[in-house]
Amino acid sequence: MFAYIVRRLALIPLTLLGIITLNFVIAQIAPGGPVEIMLAHLQGIDTSAGSQMSGGNADRAAGSGGGGGGKYRGAQGLDPELIKRIEKQFGFDKPAHERYVMMIKSYLTFDLGESYYRSQQVTSLILDKLPVSISIGLWSTLIIYMVSIPLGVAKAVRDGSTFDVATSYVIFIGYAVPAFLFAIFLIVVFAGGSYFSWFPLRGLTSDNWAELSTFGKVKDYFWHLVLPVTAMTIGGFASLTMLTKNSFLEEINKQYVLTARAKGLSQQRVLYGHVFRNAMLLVIAGFPAALIEILFTSSVLIEVIFSLDGLGLLGFEATTNRDYPVIFGTLYIFSLIGLTLNLVSDLAYHVVDPRIDFEARA
Repeated sequence: MFAYIVRRLALIPLTLLGIITLNFVIAQIAPGGPVEIMLAHLQGIDTSAGSQMSGGNADRAAGSGGGGGGKYRGAQGLDPELIKRIEKQFGFDKPAHERYVMMIKSYLTFDLGESYYRSQQVTSLILDKLPVSISIGLWSTLIIYMVSIPLGVAKAVRDGSTFDVATSYVIFIGYAVPAFLFAIFLIVVFAGGSYFSWFPLRGLTSDNWAELSTFGKVKDYFWHLVLPVTAMTIGGFASLTMLTKNSFLEEINKQYVLTARAKGLSQQRVLYGHVFRNAMLLVIAGFPAALIEILFTSSVLIEVIFSLDGLGLLGFEATTNRDYPVIFGTLYIFSLIGLTLNLVSDLAYHVVDPRIDFEARA
């Protein structure tokens, strides 16, 4: 197993290089780079939400390419020296291949550069926003697994019963209602929207958090987490519950389960001593993807709705503003975390079922 881990770790840098290279090429091809956006601002053209311009304004502000090189139609009437200074400010005074090589060299030392618009190092930005996304993601994932796995097992054991049918209605609602829509409902009902003011509306801590006692800080932190984590959980538990149920149903009907029951083993011993190990393989396999989705995809709208300044909101704003250092820096960190979690998933496979030996298969 050690040799397998070493091989997987050696593949991580190559995979990261491929991901960064592909996205760098796409960024050079896509229209509306940071130079074009800056020129549009100087021309008085509204570029809110990235490049959401209309008609002739879009044609005037669009550059001949996303890489910032060449002539800019949005530069008409502007001093050429000013344009050169803007290109130098964003690093587009160098050709694309030189910028790519410089970026890769910096990433080897985790120097992710400086944001175009925030005057702050990307590494510092990510570290500032990471606790918010981790708080939402980890607690949501933990609750989803704590609810879904026992519920899925219970539904499998009672397949077709009144309990199974009744809980299926709840699961269908979880499938049907998007997390952001449920978040709005929670705000309207419980955060002073129209009915109750039981929970805070924004942020992860109160304004007087520093003045609170240790117990008060913990209570305040979890009190702020209730609504966003609930909104994230409602959409995530449904699919995992059904996955767990179907996995257990498939295993329960196999011959080795019938044999174990024929030997007089109790229901709990059969379920958790024999079925659980095999049925949980699919659930474990989906853990990295579920965590990544919650951390960096599903959390974007939740962070916006609850005014949570996390990585999802940071990446969204960087994309709309063409803040390339932040875009590539967050992509680099996201990819690194994802690849690491995939390796952890393989190791969890082996822990749950030692018969799975990736090294022997390789």
